[in-house]
Amino acid sequence: MRSVEVLIVGGGPAGAAAAWQLRRAGREVLVLDRERFPRLKLCAGWITPEVVADLGIDVNAYPHSLITYPRLRLHCGRFSLPLPCVQHSIRRFEFDAWLLERSGAEVIEHNVREIESDGEGYLIDRAFRCRYLIGAGGTRCPVYRVLFRQLNPRADELQLVTLEHEIRYDWRERDCHLWFFGHGLPGYSWYVPKERGWLNVGVGGIAARMKASGHDIRAHWGFLTGMLGEQLAPGASYQPSGYSYYLRGKVDIVRRGNAFITGDAAGLATRDLGEGIGPAVRSGLRAARAILEGAPYELDDVTGSSIASIARSMFDRAARTRALAGLRGHVPG
Repeated sequence: MRSVEVLIVGGGPAGAAAAWQLRRAGREVLVLDRERFPRLKLCAGWITPEVVADLGIDVNAYPHSLITYPRLRLHCGRFSLPLPCVQHSIRRFEFDAWLLERSGAEVIEHNVREIESDGEGYLIDRAFRCRYLIGAGGTRCPVYRVLFRQLNPRADELQLVTLEHEIRYDWRERDCHLWFFGHGLPGYSWYVPKERGWLNVGVGGIAARMKASGHDIRAHWGFLTGMLGEQLAPGASYQPSGYSYYLRGKVDIVRRGNAFITGDAAGLATRDLGEGIGPAVRSGLRAARAILEGAPYELDDVTGSSIASIARSMFDRAARTRALAGLRGHVPG
C-alpha cells in the first residue's frame, strides 16, 4: 500500500493549484486522475486576470495557446455592446496538463472507487493511504460522492447543461462574443476564438428551466450554429458533446475531518456566467493553505461574480491607458 501525506483526486485546475501550492512548501503530494494528461476537456477556456494572478502565470511566457481579448462583445436581443476589458482564453487540453506538470506532484492514472476513513486519514481503494484528502474530481468526484453528498445535496435548479465543440478553424473575428437569452434560452451562447487556429463554440442553460418551458438544448445549438454559419464561422463543421455541472448554491460543509472538496466537486461555478476555472483555482489554493497553515477552510467568498471580474478589468485597463497617456504627454524639464 502506498502512503502519502496529501492525496488529491483530480488533476484539473483545482487539483493542480492545490498540488502546486503544497509542493512549493515541500509537502508530499500524490494526484490520482482517471485520465492520462493531456486529455480532452470541453470548456470555453476563459481565464480571468484573477486566475493569472492567483497562479502566478506570466502570460508572455506561457508556452501554449493563449489569446488576450482587448474587448468582449455582449449581445442581448437587438442590443450589442463591446466592452473594453482584458480577459484571456486557453485550450484546456494544454492548460490543464501544463498546470499539473508545473505543480511538480507525482501523478498516477487511477479511477477512484472506494474511500474509507482510517483514523485521521483515508484509504483509497485499499491501495493508497493519506492523511489529507482533497476532492478535485469535478462534478462526479468520488470524494464528494462518498463523503459530502449527503451533507451538501445538489440543487436541481442550479444544474447547467451545455453543448459545445472545439474545432480547428481559420477564424477571422478575434473578439469573444456572448449571446444572452436568445430564443428564450435561460443562459447564453458563446463564440471563443483561440490561438493557432482553434475555435470553441457552445451553448449552456439551466436544465430545470429549459425542461419547464419545453426547451431543447439541441434546438438552441441549431440556432447558434445557424447564426455563426451566416456571420462569424461560415463553413464550420461541428460534432458537439454535452456535459453538466452546478452553479454556486448553498455549500455548508466543504471540509470533513482532513478531507476537502474544491471546484466543481463543491459546485462553485459563478451564478452569472457559469465560470468554473477561477473558483476551482481559488478553492484549491485555499485547501492547500488550510493544510499548510491550519487556516479555516471556508469558501463563502471564493465564488464571486464573473461580471464583476470583467468590470474590474475594464477599470484596470482604463487606468493603464490613462497612465500611458500621461507618460507620453510628459516632457522632461
